[in-house]
Amino acid sequence: MPRFLLLHSWLLIFCLVFSTYLARPSPWVMRISCGARQNMHTPPTNTLWYKDFAYTGGIPTDSSKTSYIAPPLKTLRYFPLSEGPNNCYNIKKVPRGHYSVRIFFGLVAHHDPDPNFDNEPLFDISIEGTQIYSLQSGWSNHDDQTFTEAQVFLTDGTASICFHSTGHGDPAILSIEILEVDDKAYYFGPEWGREVILRTLSRLSCGNGKSKFDVDYSGDRWGGDRLWSRMTTFGRNSDKAISTENSIKKASSAPNFYPDTLYQTALVSTDSQLDLAYTMDVDPNKNYSVWLHFAEIDVSVTGVGQRIFDILINGHIVFEGVDIAKMSGDRYTALVLNTTVAVNGRTLTITLRPKEGSYAIINAIEVFEVITAESKTLLEEVRALQALKGALGLPLRFGWNGDPCVPQQHPWSGAECQLDRASSKWIIDGLGLDNQGLRGFLPNEISGLHHLQSINLSANNIHGAIPPSIGMITSLEVLDLSYNFFNGSVPDSIGQLTSVRRLNLNSNSLSGRVPAALGDRLLRGASFNFTDNAGLCGMPGLPTCGPHLSAGAKIGIAFCASVASLLMVICLMCWWKRRQNILRAQQIAARGAPYAKARTQTAHDIQMTRHHNHGYARTAVENGPSLLS
Repeated sequence: MPRFLLLHSWLLIFCLVFSTYLARPSPWVMRISCGARQNMHTPPTNTLWYKDFAYTGGIPTDSSKTSYIAPPLKTLRYFPLSEGPNNCYNIKKVPRGHYSVRIFFGLVAHHDPDPNFDNEPLFDISIEGTQIYSLQSGWSNHDDQTFTEAQVFLTDGTASICFHSTGHGDPAILSIEILEVDDKAYYFGPEWGREVILRTLSRLSCGNGKSKFDVDYSGDRWGGDRLWSRMTTFGRNSDKAISTENSIKKASSAPNFYPDTLYQTALVSTDSQLDLAYTMDVDPNKNYSVWLHFAEIDVSVTGVGQRIFDILINGHIVFEGVDIAKMSGDRYTALVLNTTVAVNGRTLTITLRPKEGSYAIINAIEVFEVITAESKTLLEEVRALQALKGALGLPLRFGWNGDPCVPQQHPWSGAECQLDRASSKWIIDGLGLDNQGLRGFLPNEISGLHHLQSINLSANNIHGAIPPSIGMITSLEVLDLSYNFFNGSVPDSIGQLTSVRRLNLNSNSLSGRVPAALGDRLLRGASFNFTDNAGLCGMPGLPTCGPHLSAGAKIGIAFCASVASLLMVICLMCWWKRRQNILRAQQIAARGAPYAKARTQTAHDIQMTRHHNHGYARTAVENGPSLLS
């Protein structure tokens, strides 16, 4: 009974795991046909390619097909140097995960090409700020060099793929593919993880006469649609190709999902005394991850112990006594061996050395360059530079695209970078954009560059006020804003720059009092220049300022001035109204003049009569006695 319960429990667990696997969604895929104005499908697999819209700058044009390996697309996008040395595809809404990123290059189609014109562009490519590849001269004549591919983790919801001019032709991109793979794909040991990028150097299908993609092998989509280049022989008459139609066990399984068909062809040594060896060119002083694929498909080998060989890389044994049938568990069963090696020279040689009179065999080879991912620039400082780019209207030729500091071979023009050991992030410690014909204004966001030690924006056409937020950059030692069109006052916050050694604000249109705190810096040997600002005062070499008023006093004066102005307006209104009344009365008097004159004459007559009568009466009284006598 307990055995039955245990078996039942294991069966439930297996069913749960299997059902979870079956319910796994399809991998996320983004394929962009660069320069295309509409979505399209390509034969023979009817693969969907999205139109190229709002990802980047550059110029769309017709493409010239360079390789049968490249997708059959008719357009590309190229980036002339006039648009800047750095150009990026910024793809958003990418789910967090592990991806195979592949970029195909192209040549611009010329209707009347000059036979003496070298139109093969050579440029560098970076993914997420890490340079992964530099195109080599002659790439367009080699099918397996028309693209580059890397395994990379994308964790911030975006994918940034940048192309950096090296001065030889304009970067031209045919297509971009971002294909999700298993999170544990190509796990190779403790060094593997989110800080490592694997760039594909070589992927060979041994004994196969035709290069094929995973899709041609009917491979699982979680494999990333890899290209397996044909390898019919290693040369020197040391091998022969064999094949089988038998199915291969343990091949198409997580996390790498190698297609079964990959193991149905192989190269076998022709002499038990001969090594089976493959040599390839590599860059020196780097690490390489090597994946070797085996399946015992030779009908002459029927069991364990019949084929044993050692595997050497650059002369050093990395796997000893390899017995495929024994290690895989059976014939027609996949076996994958992986190792990581450091290479000091310029070649990597994989050697299979037979033992005990047997023959060597190999089905496929993969070699990856192990690249340590670059640390990125602090996000706050990237955003500050982007705000500065917009406010100053930086021309395209500056190429402020991608990450300001990485790849280290291609930093932004005018930005000086330093790796901050504490945060393991790059920071901006210098900004040199002097004499560049810049216009616009200086934004408040410049305070986000709080590690700056030097700012030089002199000899441009920048206008507006000096933002007070600049005083928050306490590490600032040099600030040169001379020969611009800054106006307004010098913000008091500049007095908080206790580390400043040189401050040039000359030849602007500044006014008002220079912050008194800057006077202390002069006594400590700092160099200041405020000349050619007609309105500035308060420092040696500048006019003397008037009485200094506190903020409260300034408010009081402004209030009193406002009240006085209001009273004056009221008085003017009262005077105007009284004046209008007087004028109206005069007009009325003028209209009634004859009647007024008649009344005046009548009054005068009455007065004269009264005066006459009064005089008569008086005379009579005076003369009265005489008359009586």
